[in-house]
Amino acid sequence: MGRRRAFDEDEVVRAAVELFGGRAYDGVSVDDLVTHLGVHRNSLYKTFGSKRGLYLVALRRHLADDVRPLAEALAAAKDSATVLRLVASADLGLLLLAAVERASSDEEVAAEVSTAFASLDQAISDALGVSAALAAALTAAALGLRLRGNPDGAGAALTQRLDPLN
Repeated sequence: MGRRRAFDEDEVVRAAVELFGGRAYDGVSVDDLVTHLGVHRNSLYKTFGSKRGLYLVALRRHLADDVRPLAEALAAAKDSATVLRLVASADLGLLLLAAVERASSDEEVAAEVSTAFASLDQAISDALGVSAALAAALTAAALGLRLRGNPDGAGAALTQRLDPLN
Protein backbone atom coordinates (compact mmCIF):
# COMPACT_ATOMS: atom_id res chain seq x y z
CA MET A 1 0.00 0.00 0.00
CA GLY A 2 1.41 3.40 -1.03
CA ARG A 3 1.91 6.35 1.23
CA ARG A 4 -0.53 9.23 1.24
CA ARG A 5 0.48 12.19 -0.84
CA ALA A 6 2.19 14.79 1.36
CA PHE A 7 1.33 17.80 -0.81
CA ASP A 8 -1.72 19.55 -2.20
CA GLU A 9 -1.68 18.96 -5.96
CA ASP A 10 -3.79 22.07 -6.61
CA GLU A 11 -1.32 24.27 -4.72
CA VAL A 12 1.61 22.71 -6.55
CA VAL A 13 0.00 23.34 -9.94
CA ARG A 14 -0.81 26.97 -9.03
CA ALA A 15 2.79 27.49 -7.90
CA ALA A 16 4.02 25.86 -11.13
CA VAL A 17 1.91 28.31 -13.16
CA GLU A 18 3.70 31.19 -11.44
CA LEU A 19 7.12 29.60 -11.81
CA PHE A 20 6.75 28.71 -15.50
CA GLY A 21 4.98 32.02 -16.16
CA GLY A 22 7.88 33.95 -14.72
CA ARG A 23 10.83 31.96 -16.00
CA ALA A 24 9.53 29.90 -18.94
CA TYR A 25 9.87 26.16 -19.46
CA ASP A 26 13.56 26.15 -20.30
CA GLY A 27 14.31 28.50 -17.41
CA VAL A 28 12.97 26.04 -14.83
CA SER A 29 14.89 22.91 -13.92
CA VAL A 30 13.51 19.89 -12.09
CA ASP A 31 15.64 20.98 -9.13
CA ASP A 32 13.90 24.39 -9.26
CA LEU A 33 10.53 22.65 -9.23
CA VAL A 34 11.50 20.50 -6.25
CA THR A 35 12.84 23.51 -4.36
CA HIS A 36 10.07 26.03 -5.18
CA LEU A 37 7.11 23.68 -5.10
CA GLY A 38 8.14 21.77 -1.99
CA VAL A 39 7.59 18.41 -3.69
CA HIS A 40 10.05 15.55 -3.62
CA ARG A 41 11.45 14.57 -7.01
CA ASN A 42 9.87 11.09 -6.84
CA SER A 43 6.46 12.56 -5.97
CA LEU A 44 6.73 15.01 -8.83
CA TYR A 45 7.45 12.24 -11.32
CA LYS A 46 4.82 9.91 -9.82
CA THR A 47 2.11 12.59 -9.97
CA PHE A 48 2.95 14.40 -13.21
CA GLY A 49 5.19 11.95 -15.06
CA SER A 50 7.78 14.54 -16.02
CA LYS A 51 8.61 18.22 -16.01
CA ARG A 52 6.70 18.49 -19.29
CA GLY A 53 3.72 16.73 -17.72
CA LEU A 54 3.61 19.29 -14.92
CA TYR A 55 4.11 22.09 -17.46
CA LEU A 56 1.10 20.94 -19.48
CA VAL A 57 -1.06 20.70 -16.36
CA ALA A 58 0.12 24.19 -15.32
CA LEU A 59 -0.53 25.62 -18.80
CA ARG A 60 -4.04 24.18 -18.87
CA ARG A 61 -4.70 25.56 -15.39
CA HIS A 62 -3.50 28.99 -16.52
CA LEU A 63 -5.79 28.84 -19.53
CA ALA A 64 -8.76 27.83 -17.37
CA ASP A 65 -8.11 30.24 -14.50
CA ASP A 66 -6.72 33.28 -16.33
CA VAL A 67 -7.39 33.15 -20.07
CA ARG A 68 -10.97 31.82 -20.05
CA PRO A 69 -12.18 34.55 -17.61
CA LEU A 70 -10.40 37.12 -19.79
CA ALA A 71 -12.25 35.83 -22.86
CA GLU A 72 -15.54 36.07 -20.94
CA ALA A 73 -14.77 39.65 -19.90
CA LEU A 74 -13.72 40.53 -23.46
CA ALA A 75 -17.00 39.16 -24.83
CA ALA A 76 -18.81 41.68 -22.62
CA ALA A 77 -16.55 44.62 -23.55
CA LYS A 78 -18.38 47.64 -24.91
CA ASP A 79 -15.51 49.26 -26.81
CA SER A 80 -11.97 48.83 -28.05
CA ALA A 81 -10.53 50.80 -25.12
CA THR A 82 -12.02 48.26 -22.73
CA VAL A 83 -10.60 45.42 -24.82
CA LEU A 84 -7.10 46.89 -24.64
CA ARG A 85 -7.41 47.63 -20.91
CA LEU A 86 -8.57 44.09 -20.16
CA VAL A 87 -5.77 42.47 -22.15
CA ALA A 88 -3.18 44.84 -20.70
CA SER A 89 -4.20 44.03 -17.12
CA ALA A 90 -4.62 40.26 -17.51
CA ASP A 91 -2.13 37.72 -16.19
CA LEU A 92 -0.98 36.17 -19.47
CA GLY A 93 2.65 35.43 -18.68
CA LEU A 94 2.49 31.68 -19.15
CA LEU A 95 0.38 31.91 -22.32
CA LEU A 96 2.79 34.37 -23.92
CA LEU A 97 5.86 32.38 -22.92
CA ALA A 98 4.23 29.18 -24.18
CA ALA A 99 3.51 30.85 -27.51
CA VAL A 100 7.03 32.18 -27.90
CA GLU A 101 9.08 29.38 -26.37
CA ARG A 102 7.24 26.06 -26.63
CA ALA A 103 4.55 26.20 -29.31
CA SER A 104 6.99 25.92 -32.22
CA SER A 105 8.49 22.68 -30.89
CA ASP A 106 5.62 21.03 -28.99
CA GLU A 107 2.42 20.21 -30.86
CA GLU A 108 0.39 19.81 -27.69
CA VAL A 109 1.43 23.24 -26.41
CA ALA A 110 0.82 24.72 -29.87
CA ALA A 111 -2.74 23.36 -29.86
CA GLU A 112 -3.44 24.81 -26.40
CA VAL A 113 -2.00 28.20 -27.35
CA SER A 114 -3.89 28.27 -30.65
CA THR A 115 -7.17 27.45 -28.92
CA ALA A 116 -6.56 30.16 -26.33
CA PHE A 117 -5.81 32.80 -28.94
CA ALA A 118 -8.87 31.74 -30.96
CA SER A 119 -11.06 32.15 -27.88
CA LEU A 120 -9.71 35.68 -27.33
CA ASP A 121 -10.22 36.51 -31.01
CA GLN A 122 -13.80 35.21 -30.93
CA ALA A 123 -14.61 37.14 -27.75
CA ILE A 124 -13.33 40.38 -29.29
CA SER A 125 -15.18 39.69 -32.54
CA ASP A 126 -18.42 39.09 -30.64
CA ALA A 127 -18.02 42.11 -28.37
CA LEU A 128 -17.13 44.64 -31.04
CA GLY A 129 -19.06 43.12 -33.93
CA VAL A 130 -15.99 42.96 -36.15
CA SER A 131 -14.72 40.30 -38.51
CA ALA A 132 -12.65 37.40 -37.24
CA ALA A 133 -9.62 38.75 -39.11
CA LEU A 134 -9.92 42.18 -37.52
CA ALA A 135 -10.48 40.61 -34.10
CA ALA A 136 -7.30 38.55 -34.57
CA ALA A 137 -5.41 41.72 -35.48
CA LEU A 138 -6.75 43.45 -32.36
CA THR A 139 -5.70 40.48 -30.22
CA ALA A 140 -2.24 40.58 -31.77
CA ALA A 141 -1.97 44.33 -31.22
CA ALA A 142 -3.12 44.09 -27.60
CA LEU A 143 -0.72 41.24 -26.86
CA GLY A 144 2.04 43.11 -28.66
CA LEU A 145 1.48 46.07 -26.37
CA ARG A 146 1.91 43.71 -23.43
CA LEU A 147 5.16 42.38 -24.82
CA ARG A 148 6.56 45.79 -25.66
CA GLY A 149 5.29 47.60 -22.58
CA ASN A 150 3.06 50.14 -24.38
CA PRO A 151 5.89 52.30 -25.77
CA ASP A 152 5.14 56.01 -26.12
CA GLY A 153 1.46 55.54 -25.27
CA ALA A 154 0.84 53.26 -28.25
CA GLY A 155 -2.25 51.83 -26.53
CA ALA A 156 -3.90 55.24 -26.32
CA ALA A 157 -3.02 55.98 -29.94
CA LEU A 158 -4.42 52.62 -31.02
CA THR A 159 -7.61 53.14 -29.03
CA GLN A 160 -8.09 56.56 -30.62
CA ARG A 161 -7.72 55.05 -34.11
CA LEU A 162 -10.14 52.26 -33.19
CA ASP A 163 -12.90 54.63 -32.05
CA PRO A 164 -14.82 54.21 -35.34
CA LEU A 165 -15.28 50.52 -34.41
CA ASN A 166 -17.31 51.50 -31.33
